[in-house]
Amino acid sequence: MLIQLLRSYLHPYRRDLVWVVALQLVQTLAALYLPTLNADIIDYGVVRGDTGYIMSTGGVMLAVTLVQIGCSVGAVYFAARTAMAVGRDLRADVFDRVLTFSAREVGQFGAPSLITRTTNDVQQVQLLALMTFTLMVSAPIMCVGGILMALNQDVPLSALLIIVVPLLAVIVTFIISRMRPLFRLMQERIDRINQVLREQITGIRVIRAFVRDTEEQKRFAKVNAELFDVSQGVGRLMAYMFPLVMLVMNVSSVAVLWFGGHRIDSGAMQIGALTAFLTYLMQILMAVMMATFMFMMVPRAEVCAERIQEVLDTDSSVVLPTEPTIRDLRRGYLELREVEYRLPGADQPVLHGINLHAQPGEITAVIGSTGSGKTTLLNLIPRLIDTTAGVVLVDGVDVRELDGATLSAAIGFVPQKPYLFTGTVASNLRYGNPEATDAELWHALEVAQARDFVEQMTGGLQAPIAQGGTNVSGGQRQRLAIARALVSRPEIYLFDDSFSALDYATDAALRAALARETAEATMVIVAQRVSTIRHADRIVVLDEGRVVGTGSHQELMDTNDVYREIVLSQLTAQEAA
Repeated sequence: MLIQLLRSYLHPYRRDLVWVVALQLVQTLAALYLPTLNADIIDYGVVRGDTGYIMSTGGVMLAVTLVQIGCSVGAVYFAARTAMAVGRDLRADVFDRVLTFSAREVGQFGAPSLITRTTNDVQQVQLLALMTFTLMVSAPIMCVGGILMALNQDVPLSALLIIVVPLLAVIVTFIISRMRPLFRLMQERIDRINQVLREQITGIRVIRAFVRDTEEQKRFAKVNAELFDVSQGVGRLMAYMFPLVMLVMNVSSVAVLWFGGHRIDSGAMQIGALTAFLTYLMQILMAVMMATFMFMMVPRAEVCAERIQEVLDTDSSVVLPTEPTIRDLRRGYLELREVEYRLPGADQPVLHGINLHAQPGEITAVIGSTGSGKTTLLNLIPRLIDTTAGVVLVDGVDVRELDGATLSAAIGFVPQKPYLFTGTVASNLRYGNPEATDAELWHALEVAQARDFVEQMTGGLQAPIAQGGTNVSGGQRQRLAIARALVSRPEIYLFDDSFSALDYATDAALRAALARETAEATMVIVAQRVSTIRHADRIVVLDEGRVVGTGSHQELMDTNDVYREIVLSQLTAQEAA
C-alpha cells in the first residue's frame, strides 16, 4: 500500500527524482573514490617520501570532496522539495475527499481519526519520502560500490563481508517484523488521545460545572499511559537495534585489523590498502545502518499509508450527478415522496413512507418525540445524507439530479447545533453570500434579533468570533446562524430546532420578523416547543419514523393523540386551546 501510494503521488515529480538519483549517484561515487586516493597517498606518497605525489593526489581529493559536497547539497534540496510536495498533495487530497463525505462517512471514521490521518499520518509518509531520497537512494549504491571497492583492495579479506552483511540483515529483519503491529496500535492510540483531548477542550465548561476535573484527568492519564506503553515497546526495540548494529560494526573493524595485520606482515597487502579497506567496510556498514534507520520508519509509514488510502478509497454515500441539472430554483416548492432512510446494516429504517409537501408563503412545521427522525428528515433536503428509497423534489426536480451549487443556493439551512467559524461576525454572515453589503448584514441581524448584541460587541460587524462561536452564548450563536441563512436569501429555509436556546419573548419576536422577511419563501421548521410551531400553516407529526398526522394545530388537537400528548406535556389544556 505504501509503495502504491508513493508511486502515484511521486509520478508528477519524475524530473526532480531523476535529479535526486543522479546527484546521489555522483556524491556516493565521489565518497567511494576518496579512500582509494587516500590509500595511494599512503602507499606511493608517504611510504616513498614523494611530496609532489602527495600534493597532486591531495588536490584531486579536494576537488572530489567539493564535487561530493555540491552534489549532496543539490540532492537534499531536490529531495526536500519533492517530499514536501508529496505531503502537500496528500493532505489536499485527503481534505478534499473528507469534504465530499456525508454525515454517514464522517461518523464512520470519526472526527479525531480524520484529523490524525490528515496531519500525523501524512507527516509520517512525508518523512519517509524525505529520508528515502536523502538516505535510502545512496545506501544501496554505497553498499554495492563499497563491496566492489573492497574487493579491489583485497579479495581474501573481503570474505568477512559474507558474514557481516547477512548477519546485519537478519538482526534488522527480526526487529522490524515485531515493530509493525506496534506502529499500527500506536496510530490508533494517537486517534484515541486526540479524541479525548478534543472532547475535554470542547466540553471544558461542562467539566467545570460538574466538578469532573479529577475524573477527566484520570481519563486522559489512562489513554496517555496506553500510548506511552506502546511507544515504550517501540523504543525498546529501537534501543536493541542500534547497539546490536554497532556491536557488529566494531567486531568487524577488529577482525579487519587482525586479519589485515597478518596479511601486511606476510607482504600480501599494503598499509594503504588496509586503511582503504577499513574505510570501505565502515561505508558498507553505515549504508546498512542507514537502511536500518529507514526500515524502522517503514512499518509506521505503511500503517499510515493504509489509513490514508482507506480515506481516499471511501466513496461518499451522497454521489454527485455526472450530468447535473442546472436551473434556477425560483419557486421553492418542496416535496418528499415515499421517502425512506435506513442506516447500513440496520433492521428498521429511521424514516419510512414519508410524504410531505411544503410551498412558498407557508410555514411547515415538523414535530415529534425524541428519536422520531425529525433531524434526519431535514438533512435529506440539502443532501447531507441521501434517501435509501423515495425521492426529495425541489421545484419538481430530484435533488440527486441537481447541481450542488444550485441546490445549496436555493436552501438556507440552520442546523440543530449551529456552528460559527473563526473570524469575525461579518465573515460568518457572508459565508453563504460573499458579496453581501454591510447594510444587508445589519438587516439580517435585525430580523434575527441579533443587532443589539452585535452593536455592543467591540468592533460591531468586525468583532472577533472564536472557533465554534464559543465566545458568544448559545442563543446568540443561534441568532447569528439564522442571520447567516437570511443573508443568502434562499427560496427554502430549513430550521432544525433553531429557536431552542431563545427565551419566549425573543422567540416570538424572531418568528414575527421571519414571517415578514420570508413571506414568499418556503419555510420548514423542526421544533420541540409547541409554542414555536402552533401557528404554522401545516404541522407534520412524526412518530417512530412515520408521519402519523398532518394539519393545523387545532385540527391535530382534535384528531391526533400523539400531537395532543406532546402539547399537553408542555401546555395546560387551557393554553393549548
